[in-house]
Amino acid sequence: MIRLLAGMPVSSTCVEAKQRAASERPPALDNPDGAAQCGARSRRRRSRTRAVEGSLRVDDIVIRGGQVVDGSGAPGRVADVVIRDGRVAAIEPGHVGPARRVFDARGRVVSPGFVDVKTHSDWTLPLNPRAESKVRQGVTTEVIGHCGFSVAPVLPGRVELLRDYLAPSAPWLPFRETTFAEYMDAFPATSVNTVMLVGHNTLRLMAMGMANRPPTADEMTLMRRMLEEALAAGALGLSSGLFTAPGCFAGAEEMVSLAHVLRRYGASYATHVRDEARRVFEAVREAIAIAETCGVHVEIVHLKLSGTDGWGGAARLLAEIEAARQRGVPVDCDQYPYTTASNPLRNLLPTWVQEGGVDAMLARLGRPDVRDRAREDIAADGLGSWGRIPSWDAVRVAVSPHRPECEGRTLGDIARSRSFDGVDAVCDFLIADRGATRVLIASMAEEDVRELLRSPMVLVGSDGYAVAPYGVTGQGKPHPRCYGTFPRVLGQYVRELRLLTLPQAIHKMTGGPAAAIGLVARGLLRAGYRADVTVFDPETVAERATFDEPHQYPVGIVTVIVNGVPVVDGGEHTGALPGQVLRRRSGGVG
Repeated sequence: MIRLLAGMPVSSTCVEAKQRAASERPPALDNPDGAAQCGARSRRRRSRTRAVEGSLRVDDIVIRGGQVVDGSGAPGRVADVVIRDGRVAAIEPGHVGPARRVFDARGRVVSPGFVDVKTHSDWTLPLNPRAESKVRQGVTTEVIGHCGFSVAPVLPGRVELLRDYLAPSAPWLPFRETTFAEYMDAFPATSVNTVMLVGHNTLRLMAMGMANRPPTADEMTLMRRMLEEALAAGALGLSSGLFTAPGCFAGAEEMVSLAHVLRRYGASYATHVRDEARRVFEAVREAIAIAETCGVHVEIVHLKLSGTDGWGGAARLLAEIEAARQRGVPVDCDQYPYTTASNPLRNLLPTWVQEGGVDAMLARLGRPDVRDRAREDIAADGLGSWGRIPSWDAVRVAVSPHRPECEGRTLGDIARSRSFDGVDAVCDFLIADRGATRVLIASMAEEDVRELLRSPMVLVGSDGYAVAPYGVTGQGKPHPRCYGTFPRVLGQYVRELRLLTLPQAIHKMTGGPAAAIGLVARGLLRAGYRADVTVFDPETVAERATFDEPHQYPVGIVTVIVNGVPVVDGGEHTGALPGQVLRRRSGGVG
């Protein structure tokens, strides 16, 4: 074939094409100057090609034109937020370049995702992994396992004990024997990041049940060993609930012994202090002393002055904490923006009523002499950690598994309708629900709530849990904080009351809590940080949940992004579950 083609006549067109090619050919390589020019042109072409390829790099998400409030407390600025590979790639005005998704944030605020530093969503996330009520208020990270109530570890033979103990809070959970490490490893994919605490009450239950006494040497060793195992697995630290059984049966020596374990691991201590009413100053001093003695960070959770005897004392309480901080004690605190608390109904009774567990408690409550003694104690001291309340109308039934028709009614109303007093109403509910009744207690003054919120050292934490209007977590009438904490701060205390500036409020919900718990590359909008982002309308953001109708999502939360993945888009859940279990390591939590 080659020979045949060689013998064929060549057309004039072919000749002309060859001549043009020769004239355009690079200089001969035996010409040094020509070779150099050829190499230079080649390098320029490659450089231009790389530049074009770089300019065509596609970002995952660009949030355009929003007021970026970065979580540090600094004023906002208009800029675009660029997200690539799950991280913030750039924050700059007028970003140029293609993106797979572009969110128009003009007229809206772009902030870090909210860090809910105080939650109980370990009760609900296994059944509500979409974390509906949390992500729809802008939350991207939750700290779970607070108040001493963690759902792990669970030792052989102790499953029913823990199930009974947590029945008022998590009756739907499938409890099983587990180590804390196994629990963390098996935690389901969710729409939020989670940071986990191990609960002191749970450790005490596993070691010694509901016994009202100091632990034996073996029991103390077991608690310390379980704590060490949890910390080695990546738990943030230890939580305590010293206001209720069995935590209230622990002395300061027991807590100091456990805190020394925390120090070895560089872990934290988060405490629901022993009393939040008449002895709140003493209880706060106890928490500070543990931190100071053992050299550990302490978080005083849902700081409050409960009961009418203590109302008006917020400024003095803050001064006590600030004095400790000035001495170098690493202490932080948080609060929820409501005057109403929520807890199992049994915790309104004197702690001796709960000795021995649920069965022993129920047996006592049927005896008239026990009710009389409880009535006398309440008359003298109020409702334990909640102090004195104006009347039984300040206590509202939130969840009653066996008397759901009473949900939403006050104990005062129920007592009047049956011609007995509030103590009898409490005891009858506990017997009917086998201790699983949950209530709301209006025990705080709005002036104190505002005084605490105004303080730069007080962070925002909901003390709620992730629920939804549907399914098992849609039961009863839970505290509105489960749906509305963060929008309430932004709508009522920033926009309407001007108690805080927007940068101050966002810092309390993002950079502040992230620093307090040691989150790595989260809590701020910075290049290189994880892309946890919340976009909201500052003119409309507000809670809609009420005590009568709590299962209502807030308004004004437009977009929520977790680890670079939108979980709320246009105010609606996308179904994505990009959350991660964040573990404490030597360099922080991440």
